[in-house]
Amino acid sequence: MTHRDGRELEERDLEFIEGEFINIKQSTVRAVEGGHIELQQVGALSIDGEKVEVTQGATAILRGNDISLNQSISGVTAAENVSINFSFSPVSISREHTIVNRSAVGFMAGRDVKSENTSAFLVIANKIEGNVTTLLDWHSALALGAVLGGVWGFLSLLSRRE
Repeated sequence: MTHRDGRELEERDLEFIEGEFINIKQSTVRAVEGGHIELQQVGALSIDGEKVEVTQGATAILRGNDISLNQSISGVTAAENVSINFSFSPVSISREHTIVNRSAVGFMAGRDVKSENTSAFLVIANKIEGNVTTLLDWHSALALGAVLGGVWGFLSLLSRRE
């Protein structure tokens, strides 16, 4: 099902939604494209929009200019500005600002990162404000890369001998 105008949809299974203003509640969607997208309790495979707000939802790929995740899960989040509140995102990439509040992030990259009580595997940023608990800092990431490269090289030598 395809919708091109601004709509408010609730409790439906949808394929592709496109529009300037989209508000979807308690549904599943394969793909959403639009200007201003608001999703509440929605499962979506791909979301692409100018301004995207997801509340209690789950997405695989989330792209846009301004993204806000509240109590949600997003596999890959990429935007100009990202706001993650009480959510989980294995990969979060922003060109400008990332604001993370009481969330878990695997890999987070951005120009400016503001954080409060957040856990992350690895953070790459020009400026970090607030408290972020990271598993790897740049020293340990470099050491881990060297060890993995050494193991890879050793295993490739063993595979050539056979």
